[in-house]
Formats: sequence, structure tokens, C-alpha cells
Amino acid sequence: MNNIGILQSALDASSLRQQVISNNIANAETPEYKNKQVVFEDLLKQQLSNQSNFVGNRTDSRHIVIGKSPKIAVARTVENMDTIMQNNGNNVDIDKEMTQMGKNSLWYYTLTQQLTSQFQQLSIAIKGRS
Repeated sequence: MNNIGILQSALDASSLRQQVISNNIANAETPEYKNKQVVFEDLLKQQLSNQSNFVGNRTDSRHIVIGKSPKIAVARTVENMDTIMQNNGNNVDIDKEMTQMGKNSLWYYTLTQQLTSQFQQLSIAIKGRS
């Protein structure tokens, strides 16, 4: 599994998380609205732990696949139906959402820095250090 693919998937998850958090905040006073969350990190961790280190190189589509094909985890949205924060059935905790938004912004920035570093390393490998 390549680092750039993982970072791209993580950036997609962070972008989706920002949209979901914004939607939760926008619906903080909507009766019966249930907050949503993005699940990604646990899926990625599970996928990486289940992945075999050895994958055969297929030079022809008729060759037998050796090892697991490297699939990158995709973020998904889940709805929290278990809790109620307000009398109107809404379960959005605005303080928690704002904290999650700040945490996600920092995470997105970190991912972009890592992706930039990966591209710089590729550029050095292609061009050399001169």
C-alpha cells in the first residue's frame, strides 16, 4: 500500500468529516436531528493489521493473485441514534462539535504537510539533489 494513496484517502476522510461536523452544527437546534460522525481511522487500522506483507507482482491479468490486493480504506458516515442531548430529541453537543472541528483542522493540516513531504521526496528521487 503506498503512502500517497493512504494520505489521499485520509485527506478525503478529513474533508468529509469537516462537512459532517458543519452539518451537525447547522442542525444543532433542529428537532429530532441525530448527529453524524465519520469513521475512518479504525477502518484503516483494521485494514493495515489484516494486510499481508507479501504481495506478488502480476505482469499479466491471467496470473494468479498472490497475497491480498492493496485496497485503501474509505471513510463512511454513521449516525448516532443512542443519545439525546435536548428535550426536542436532538443529540448535537455544540461544544463537542466545535472541539472536533478544531481537531480535524489540525489533522488536515498535518496530512497536507505529510503529502507535501512525500511529493518532495519523489521530486528529489526523480531530479536528484542538484
